[in-house]
Amino acid sequence: MTRPHLGVVIPAYNEEPRIEKTLKSIAAFFDSVPYSCVALVVSDGSTDRTNEIVQKFSEQDHRFSLHAYTPNRGKGYAVRTGMLMLEADWLLMCDADLATPIEEVQKLFEAGKPVVIGSRALDRTRIEIHQPWYRELAGKAFNRVVQWFAIPGIWDTQCGFKLFSYEAAKAIFSRCRLNGFSFDFEALLIAKELGFEIAEVPVRWSHQEGSKVRLLIDGIKMLKDLIWLRLTFRSRLQSTSR
Repeated sequence: MTRPHLGVVIPAYNEEPRIEKTLKSIAAFFDSVPYSCVALVVSDGSTDRTNEIVQKFSEQDHRFSLHAYTPNRGKGYAVRTGMLMLEADWLLMCDADLATPIEEVQKLFEAGKPVVIGSRALDRTRIEIHQPWYRELAGKAFNRVVQWFAIPGIWDTQCGFKLFSYEAAKAIFSRCRLNGFSFDFEALLIAKELGFEIAEVPVRWSHQEGSKVRLLIDGIKMLKDLIWLRLTFRSRLQSTSR
């Protein structure tokens, strides 16, 4: 069977208040483009009505499907699960809050690279609603550390809007191991090591309330993950390629 052109992976954890609106927006986009699309919501141990809402929506629109599991294992685990499950020529990771509108994927396609990441940092005039100042400052500082430790030249590793070719997605995410929010820079580091070209494209972005990132707790965990990745990366990647 021919694969759909675009597959959208949506990690979700207790997204009851906004998931239906998000699915409707994505469905409207699917209706507007000339290529085939599918979407997979990966419910990461949700305990609210997220699963019920997505399941009902998918019964009405068969381009959408749900994969749910318990317990909650982290956004990285959810994204990795979706990227390895979904079959499409291009796979887009898209946050459930649609902070970046789904239509921005067209800009990522135009970059013509196997890995294309949406960026808030390249053109901050595209940020329509800013995060609280302390979150924005912490994000900038953390990305400086990521550039220094692991991935120089990429200005926004944490934006939840990334496009991968089929081959890149399967090669990269089959090697990922981090289950938390650190998966973004792990995936990009693996992509770079495997020789996939990475493009960074400015996209529209609006802060949405309800972020699952706990600034202090998750920030410390991500720093630890970054150090661990730096110390173990080469030997770990070699072992997974045998």
